[in-house]
Parts: sequence; C-alpha cells; structure tokens
Amino acid sequence: MKCLVLVFALAIFLQCEAKQLSRCELVQELRRHGFPEDKMRDWVCLVENESSRRTHRVGKVNKNGSRDYGLFQINDKYWCSNTSTAGKDCNVTCADLLTDDITKAAKCAKKVFKRHGFNAWYGWKNHCQGSLPDISSC
Repeated sequence: MKCLVLVFALAIFLQCEAKQLSRCELVQELRRHGFPEDKMRDWVCLVENESSRRTHRVGKVNKNGSRDYGLFQINDKYWCSNTSTAGKDCNVTCADLLTDDITKAAKCAKKVFKRHGFNAWYGWKNHCQGSLPDISSC
C-alpha cells in the first residue's frame, strides 16, 4: 500500500513538471525514438486518444484494479512495477513512464505493440481505425 501511495504522490508532483506535447512535438519525439514512419499516424492517434499527449497522465482505475501510465498509457498489471524497483515485462517502474523523457515509455510501448499490435490500446481501437490525424505539416 505504501508503494501505491508513493506512486500517486509522485504522479501529483510530476504533474507540476510534466508537459503536454503539441502534435508536431509528439511526431518529432516518436521519430527520435525510432517509431516507423508508416505507422506514425497510428501512434499519434493512439497517444492523442490515450493521454492527450500528456507525459504525466495516470489513468483511472480499470475494472481489474490496474492503472495506465504516461504518454502511451501503459498498464501496470503486466508492464510496469508500482514499487521503487523496476519490474514486470518492461522492467520499469510506473513512475519511469511519467517523465518528459519518453525513452523508457517508448521502449515499453514498442514491446506492447510487438506482442499485441495497436489492439492493446482501447484509445486506438475505439478512435483510430480508419480515421487518422494529419501530420503532413510535421
């Protein structure tokens, strides 16, 4: 329970430090982290619908009691640890996913995608199939 309180306290603190990326800033960050150009519009749509391009976003409690963290809204049930020790499939803490440096979040999101595709994210499933954002000016 102490670890959960620590994560929420950290999330509140990071909200003061976190930023909301513009669409083009997001595209630049995704390119910098090696996201493929042919799927760039899908990734942008996913991030916009999951976190509104906010690095600090902590989602509401899901039906199974888990939460989603960061720009890509990565779930703590399988992917990140709610302790101060990195763990689970991405070998990160959930707090690692709440920083403006999206390196760990990007690496983890790619791992989720490799296993499950975009269907791992309800934001993409519900909003992005057949309707992707314009990033031509980025």
